[in-house]
Amino acid sequence: MPEEDPFSALMSSLDTPLIVVTTGNETDGVLERGGCLVGFHTQSSIGPERYCVWLSKANHTARVAQRSSHLAVHFLTADDLALAERFGTLTGDRDDKFAGLRTEAGPDGVPILLDCPNRLVVRRTSLLDEGGDHLCLSAETVSVSSGGPFTPLRLSDAEHLTPGHEAEERHAPPTERAAG
Repeated sequence: MPEEDPFSALMSSLDTPLIVVTTGNETDGVLERGGCLVGFHTQSSIGPERYCVWLSKANHTARVAQRSSHLAVHFLTADDLALAERFGTLTGDRDDKFAGLRTEAGPDGVPILLDCPNRLVVRRTSLLDEGGDHLCLSAETVSVSSGGPFTPLRLSDAEHLTPGHEAEERHAPPTERAAG
Protein backbone atom coordinates (compact mmCIF):
# COMPACT_ATOMS: atom_id res chain seq x y z
CA MET A 1 0.00 0.00 0.00
CA PRO A 2 1.48 3.40 -1.00
CA GLU A 3 2.36 5.83 1.77
CA GLU A 4 -0.18 8.62 2.27
CA ASP A 5 1.08 12.10 1.36
CA PRO A 6 1.43 14.51 4.33
CA PHE A 7 -1.45 16.79 3.26
CA SER A 8 -3.87 13.85 2.97
CA ALA A 9 -2.68 12.45 6.30
CA LEU A 10 -3.25 15.79 8.02
CA MET A 11 -6.70 16.33 6.47
CA SER A 12 -7.91 12.79 7.20
CA SER A 13 -6.94 13.24 10.85
CA LEU A 14 -9.49 16.05 11.19
CA ASP A 15 -12.50 13.70 10.82
CA THR A 16 -14.86 16.38 9.53
CA PRO A 17 -18.57 16.39 10.39
CA LEU A 18 -20.73 15.60 7.36
CA ILE A 19 -23.66 17.63 6.04
CA VAL A 20 -26.19 17.27 3.27
CA VAL A 21 -26.57 20.36 1.10
CA THR A 22 -29.76 20.74 -0.90
CA THR A 23 -30.65 23.38 -3.44
CA GLY A 24 -33.29 24.07 -6.03
CA ASN A 25 -34.77 26.54 -8.42
CA GLU A 26 -37.77 26.93 -10.64
CA THR A 27 -37.44 27.91 -14.28
CA ASP A 28 -40.48 28.20 -16.55
CA GLY A 29 -42.59 26.23 -14.05
CA VAL A 30 -40.09 23.35 -13.85
CA LEU A 31 -38.59 22.63 -10.43
CA GLU A 32 -34.98 21.46 -10.44
CA ARG A 33 -33.56 20.01 -7.19
CA GLY A 34 -30.16 18.82 -6.12
CA GLY A 35 -28.57 17.49 -2.98
CA CYS A 36 -25.26 15.93 -1.99
CA LEU A 37 -23.16 14.78 0.93
CA VAL A 38 -20.52 17.39 1.79
CA GLY A 39 -17.40 17.25 3.91
CA PHE A 40 -15.97 20.65 2.98
CA HIS A 41 -17.88 23.34 4.91
CA THR A 42 -17.43 25.88 7.70
CA GLN A 43 -18.71 28.99 9.39
CA SER A 44 -16.90 31.90 7.76
CA SER A 45 -18.11 34.96 9.70
CA ILE A 46 -19.68 35.71 13.08
CA GLY A 47 -21.16 39.09 12.21
CA PRO A 48 -22.81 38.97 9.81
CA GLU A 49 -23.45 35.23 10.03
CA ARG A 50 -21.89 33.54 7.00
CA TYR A 51 -21.35 29.90 6.02
CA CYS A 52 -19.32 28.40 3.17
CA VAL A 53 -19.75 25.06 1.43
CA TRP A 54 -17.60 23.55 -1.28
CA LEU A 55 -19.37 21.42 -3.90
CA SER A 56 -17.65 19.02 -6.29
CA LYS A 57 -17.82 20.22 -9.87
CA ALA A 58 -18.63 16.63 -10.89
CA ASN A 59 -21.92 16.71 -8.97
CA HIS A 60 -25.34 17.55 -10.34
CA THR A 61 -25.89 19.57 -7.15
CA ALA A 62 -23.07 21.99 -8.04
CA ARG A 63 -24.70 22.71 -11.40
CA VAL A 64 -28.09 23.30 -9.76
CA ALA A 65 -26.50 25.48 -7.04
CA GLN A 66 -24.94 27.75 -9.67
CA ARG A 67 -28.46 28.57 -10.88
CA SER A 68 -29.98 28.84 -7.38
CA SER A 69 -30.13 31.65 -4.88
CA HIS A 70 -30.52 29.49 -1.74
CA LEU A 71 -29.08 26.37 -0.14
CA ALA A 72 -30.14 24.30 2.84
CA VAL A 73 -27.31 22.96 5.00
CA HIS A 74 -28.48 19.90 6.95
CA PHE A 75 -26.19 18.83 9.81
CA LEU A 76 -26.21 15.04 10.07
CA THR A 77 -26.31 13.24 13.39
CA ALA A 78 -24.60 9.95 14.22
CA ASP A 79 -27.95 8.27 13.42
CA ASP A 80 -28.13 9.64 9.85
CA LEU A 81 -25.83 7.20 8.04
CA ALA A 82 -28.66 6.08 5.71
CA LEU A 83 -29.21 9.69 4.64
CA ALA A 84 -25.47 10.13 4.08
CA GLU A 85 -25.49 6.99 1.96
CA ARG A 86 -28.42 8.23 -0.14
CA PHE A 87 -26.94 11.68 -0.80
CA GLY A 88 -23.34 10.46 -1.06
CA THR A 89 -23.67 7.38 -3.30
CA LEU A 90 -26.52 8.21 -5.65
CA THR A 91 -26.11 10.78 -8.38
CA GLY A 92 -28.69 13.42 -9.22
CA ASP A 93 -27.80 12.92 -12.88
CA ARG A 94 -29.71 9.60 -12.74
CA ASP A 95 -31.50 9.30 -9.39
CA ASP A 96 -34.18 11.17 -7.46
CA LYS A 97 -32.44 11.42 -4.10
CA PHE A 98 -35.56 13.00 -2.58
CA ALA A 99 -37.95 10.14 -3.43
CA GLY A 100 -39.73 8.98 -0.28
CA LEU A 101 -38.24 11.68 1.96
CA ARG A 102 -40.29 14.20 3.91
CA THR A 103 -39.47 17.60 2.41
CA GLU A 104 -40.90 21.07 2.12
CA ALA A 105 -39.98 23.85 -0.27
CA GLY A 106 -37.94 26.69 1.18
CA PRO A 107 -36.98 29.97 -0.52
CA ASP A 108 -36.79 29.65 -4.32
CA GLY A 109 -37.71 25.96 -4.08
CA VAL A 110 -34.75 24.78 -2.00
CA PRO A 111 -35.75 21.36 -0.58
CA ILE A 112 -35.76 21.24 3.22
CA LEU A 113 -35.29 17.75 4.69
CA LEU A 114 -37.85 17.71 7.50
CA ASP A 115 -36.22 14.78 9.32
CA CYS A 116 -33.01 16.80 9.78
CA PRO A 117 -33.84 19.28 12.55
CA ASN A 118 -30.34 20.83 12.65
CA ARG A 119 -30.07 23.03 9.59
CA LEU A 120 -29.37 26.40 8.07
CA VAL A 121 -31.13 27.95 5.11
CA VAL A 122 -28.75 30.35 3.44
CA ARG A 123 -28.76 32.80 0.53
CA ARG A 124 -25.75 32.60 -1.74
CA THR A 125 -23.71 35.80 -1.70
CA SER A 126 -20.76 34.70 -3.81
CA LEU A 127 -19.29 31.82 -5.73
CA LEU A 128 -15.56 31.19 -5.96
CA ASP A 129 -13.99 28.98 -8.60
CA GLU A 130 -10.23 29.14 -8.14
CA GLY A 131 -9.58 26.29 -10.57
CA GLY A 132 -9.79 23.32 -8.19
CA ASP A 133 -12.25 20.44 -8.36
CA HIS A 134 -14.75 22.13 -6.01
CA LEU A 135 -16.71 25.40 -6.09
CA CYS A 136 -16.96 27.50 -2.93
CA LEU A 137 -20.36 29.03 -2.23
CA SER A 138 -20.38 31.69 0.46
CA ALA A 139 -23.78 32.46 1.92
CA GLU A 140 -25.65 34.53 4.48
CA THR A 141 -27.96 32.90 6.99
CA VAL A 142 -31.68 33.24 6.28
CA SER A 143 -33.01 30.85 8.95
CA VAL A 144 -31.66 28.42 11.53
CA SER A 145 -33.29 25.34 13.07
CA SER A 146 -31.81 23.33 15.91
CA GLY A 147 -33.01 20.17 17.58
CA GLY A 148 -30.50 20.80 20.38
CA PRO A 149 -27.05 19.33 20.98
CA PHE A 150 -26.17 16.28 18.85
CA THR A 151 -23.29 14.00 17.97
CA PRO A 152 -22.38 14.69 14.34
CA LEU A 153 -21.92 12.01 11.72
CA ARG A 154 -18.24 12.19 10.78
CA LEU A 155 -16.21 11.33 7.73
CA SER A 156 -14.80 8.25 9.47
CA ASP A 157 -18.37 6.96 9.97
CA ALA A 158 -19.01 7.08 6.22
CA GLU A 159 -15.61 6.33 4.68
CA HIS A 160 -16.89 2.96 3.43
CA LEU A 161 -19.39 4.65 1.07
CA THR A 162 -18.67 4.67 -2.66
CA PRO A 163 -19.30 8.16 -4.12
CA GLY A 164 -21.83 8.65 -6.91
CA HIS A 165 -19.03 10.21 -8.98
CA GLU A 166 -15.49 8.88 -9.01
CA ALA A 167 -12.44 11.10 -8.55
CA GLU A 168 -11.61 10.72 -12.27
CA GLU A 169 -14.83 12.56 -13.13
CA ARG A 170 -13.74 15.64 -11.21
CA HIS A 171 -12.27 18.61 -12.97
CA ALA A 172 -8.47 18.44 -13.08
CA PRO A 173 -7.55 22.10 -13.48
CA PRO A 174 -4.69 23.23 -15.68
CA THR A 175 -4.52 26.59 -13.87
CA GLU A 176 -1.22 27.90 -12.58
CA ARG A 177 -2.51 28.18 -9.00
CA ALA A 178 -3.85 24.60 -8.93
CA ALA A 179 -0.82 23.13 -10.70
CA GLY A 180 1.74 24.92 -8.51
